[in-house]
Amino acid sequence: MSHAAEDPLATTLSASSRKVTTAPWYQRHTSRQVLHALLVYGLVLPGAVLFTIPLLWMLSTALKEPKQIFIFPPEWIPNPAHWENFWIGWNDFLPFNRFLFNSLVITGNNIIGNVVSCCLAAFAFARLRRGKNFFFILVLGTMLLPTEVTIIPQYVLFSKIGWTNTWLPLTVPAWFGYAFFIFLLRQFFMGIPRELDEAARLDGANSWRILWNIVIPLSKPVLATVVIFGFIGNWNNFLQPLIYIRSTDMQVLAVGLNMFRGAFGNTNYNYMMAVALLVLLPVLIVFFFGQRLFVRGIALTGIKG
Repeated sequence: MSHAAEDPLATTLSASSRKVTTAPWYQRHTSRQVLHALLVYGLVLPGAVLFTIPLLWMLSTALKEPKQIFIFPPEWIPNPAHWENFWIGWNDFLPFNRFLFNSLVITGNNIIGNVVSCCLAAFAFARLRRGKNFFFILVLGTMLLPTEVTIIPQYVLFSKIGWTNTWLPLTVPAWFGYAFFIFLLRQFFMGIPRELDEAARLDGANSWRILWNIVIPLSKPVLATVVIFGFIGNWNNFLQPLIYIRSTDMQVLAVGLNMFRGAFGNTNYNYMMAVALLVLLPVLIVFFFGQRLFVRGIALTGIKG
């Protein structure tokens, strides 16, 4: 009898819960929440469209014949679309395959170097008991120096030791830390409870094991942020390769694209846009697949100072 009396109540509760979960979206949200969402999307969508227009115009130009580029009114959809422009622009003017290989090697080396060196420095600044604030302020002070101030002293130093026209000035400094990445990682590491370190030390773990087995696995969002920033910065690096590298076979994509613009861009806008899109494509792919961790890493960095 008791089970029979409980069944109608359970049925009523389950039916009501299903009714709540399957209610339309405008019934599950208050009018203030709906108004806030409309306001946010109303501001974001026009900005997104505005920033997407140049990219769409690049794609449209890359698929056109030269005579179609400057007609008025402009045609956004090429008819016919010349997909072969990507192949011709990439292979028929400059050795972009070589530039791609150089960029991949330098960028990959610098990302690994930044992650390793900055993680070690950030862990020390986050966990040391004495003197960490003083040295951390010194590291942050290097961020106040503009890049233009250090270009000439660095060039004099690297030329004295014979590193010009090599990849060494572009790759070796990445293994000695980068102040901005150290700051990001240190702020994130400060948010990891010290109790985890103490528990690991009771089990016999040293600092290296704590960093590798506890801190690094918990820091995937900020590590993804460092990787994305490092990839974009090194992939688009133009000034340093231009200064240190004189051989065409050792150049990177950013300088190669500028060489294309200077030598062939005045009469081959469609090929130049096609090559520029191919150079931009890896950045879009990396950010697209890492955007969730990237946003999460930026949001969580700086919780604890």
